Amino acid sequence: MKRRGLEAYFRRSAGEAALKQSVRRFLGAIEKLHRRGAKAQLKWHVMGAANWHDSWRRFIKPRRVGKSFWVTPPWLTPPKFRARQVITIEPGLAFGTGTHATTRGCMEFLEQAGDALRGREFTVLDVGTGAGILAIIAVKLGAEAVYAIDNDPVALAVARENFAANGAADRVHLSGAKLSGIRKKFSVVVANVTAETIVDLAAALEKKVSPEGFLILSGILQQKADAVLHRFQENFRVVRQKRGREWATLLLQRR
Repeated sequence: MKRRGLEAYFRRSAGEAALKQSVRRFLGAIEKLHRRGAKAQLKWHVMGAANWHDSWRRFIKPRRVGKSFWVTPPWLTPPKFRARQVITIEPGLAFGTGTHATTRGCMEFLEQAGDALRGREFTVLDVGTGAGILAIIAVKLGAEAVYAIDNDPVALAVARENFAANGAADRVHLSGAKLSGIRKKFSVVVANVTAETIVDLAAALEKKVSPEGFLILSGILQQKADAVLHRFQENFRVVRQKRGREWATLLLQRR
């Protein structure tokens, strides 16, 4: 027989007896509505003191991403692996800490684009930089110029801290500028946002990609990937796609 339950948490106080009585009255009213006369089982458990503010940290682990990187929070030391560079990211309120499938897909495609551009100009524009991890990857891959933009002040603050922690503060042009306000062209443009935002910004994104340059798009729900591809098919060819159960990441090259 399948059981259903509800967990509720209350701050312990002098009114604990009254709280229990109120909960029992509530459950009694629910029982009267049940046609089969089911009885609810009420259990109370007093939880010990804990540092809830920091307890989530135990779930954050160093991760290998792509061929070249370890991504780790600042309070952990990643396993030693000489062939990989370490990126330290503070999991703040900004999106993009290397744990999400869309961020990992963008990181892998940035590596692939960087390899393809060896011996050529390698410049990167990170649209919607979030925590700044993709801009940091670009710096560590050797990009000559990296621009990162975001319209969220919290994201800009988190990205600035992460750039400093990874020795990239002087290598990234970080700003809250709109995409239309960027006048340069780049050999790689990456936008890990949403399918809707990508389609809205499609014309501006296209203009920022230099001839034979790469466009990396993610934050796209699987069912919306074909619509995004259709929007760019006239001027870009598909180099590679990563499609999971829920998310898609696209690597395109200007024709």
